[in-house]
Amino acid sequence: MWAVVVPLILLFAIILVRRIPWIGGNIEAALLISGLSMALLAGLQPWQYVEATVDGLDRMAWVIALSFFGALYAETQVRLGSINTTMDFLRKIFGNSPRGLIAATFITLVIGGSLLGDAIAAATVIGFLVIHSLAAMNIKPVQIGMIILVGASLGSIMPPVSQAIVMSTSLVGTDPIPVIRIAFLTVGFGVVLAILESFRFVRRRRAAEAESDKPSGGALAPTPALGTLVRTRGYTLLPMLVLLSIVVLNAAWEIDVFALVPGISHAVAALAEVPVLSGLSNNIVLAIVVATIVAFCFPSVHAKPLDTAAEGTRKVAQTIRLQVCAGVLIGMVYASGVVGTIAEVAQGMQGEAITIGGIVALIVIGMLTGSQTAAQTIVVPFLAPLLEQLGIPPFNIALGVSHIAAGGQNFPPVGLTAFVVSGLVGGTLNTKVDPVKVMLLALPNSLYMCLVGAVALFI
Repeated sequence: MWAVVVPLILLFAIILVRRIPWIGGNIEAALLISGLSMALLAGLQPWQYVEATVDGLDRMAWVIALSFFGALYAETQVRLGSINTTMDFLRKIFGNSPRGLIAATFITLVIGGSLLGDAIAAATVIGFLVIHSLAAMNIKPVQIGMIILVGASLGSIMPPVSQAIVMSTSLVGTDPIPVIRIAFLTVGFGVVLAILESFRFVRRRRAAEAESDKPSGGALAPTPALGTLVRTRGYTLLPMLVLLSIVVLNAAWEIDVFALVPGISHAVAALAEVPVLSGLSNNIVLAIVVATIVAFCFPSVHAKPLDTAAEGTRKVAQTIRLQVCAGVLIGMVYASGVVGTIAEVAQGMQGEAITIGGIVALIVIGMLTGSQTAAQTIVVPFLAPLLEQLGIPPFNIALGVSHIAAGGQNFPPVGLTAFVVSGLVGGTLNTKVDPVKVMLLALPNSLYMCLVGAVALFI
């Protein structure tokens, strides 16, 4: 039992007590120290530490690969101009009105968040591109912050490249495809709700004022005709279309494109048997790799390949470090027999208390770290075995924890992502933006995501 209690105390103490010298508030240190203390208390031999680490990294391999190649791909899209093209296409679909721009902004942020897998990274990369356009419609800075915050956060769990769901299914140990199919509906509905809610920011009076300011501001200048867009910039969407085609074929119709090519199918099968490198054999990761290769065929991307790779990696370096440290912790959890101990403890506990406690823990850690990745890596390795012992299917656990973590990362009063977004908006517009007000505006969406997750765990 001490092998469970002591690591948990160390884990939360290091994260929450920032006054601890050198390591206070450091999530990576908390994960590593918790895992190593668990192995030490379980009496593992030195070589078992190595075996456990390799096993844990292997369990997290395709999550790490997804983050790395997803960030690299996202950077190619920024350099290729596909994000701007997507924004213009969406504005043609929804119209050049203020409400149309809000809808286009949300969907662009969701796409960017899905590719990067991290709300803060998406808000920084994509949000910066839309701040002036939103400000030109006389939307208040705090409301701009809410739009960017919610759009980027929903993107971090939005399929087809859903980092939050990939993370949860890897931690729980279940197939991500069924969970992704349901998430299309749950997250998609959340996006619709967020768009409709944000329409109140541009009432008729503000819309009219924005329209009258067009000639001088230029921020809301009409986009080119659809035919002109397709002819002049349609090529920038080619890598994205390749990615979506491969992933959707697999998710919707279970058609594995890579399994249809003899040489590639054999190479992928062989790669799947190699520890840690097995992450590269995942269908979604391979789809991103192919799309990235297609993107590098264009001069604007391959002109500076090292800069592209370095910038993309920099944006998710912290996320990847978290995932590697989480892999070490997960390996120690399984090697030390803690899963069995947790299962024994669960037999004498009330199921509702465990589930509610897990929900609260996910929300609190997500709020403090501003990251669904951190919330899941800290809580789920301990929570998932408890929930499975209560008879909750792995599918429900993965669906539930991913949604709760995604909702919890924006909870007031200390949602880290909101502070980053507020600083970005305030710095761009040279004004002060209250992050707590941004979080409160985003609260309905956060509550919706947590409610979906709670329903998945209780039904």
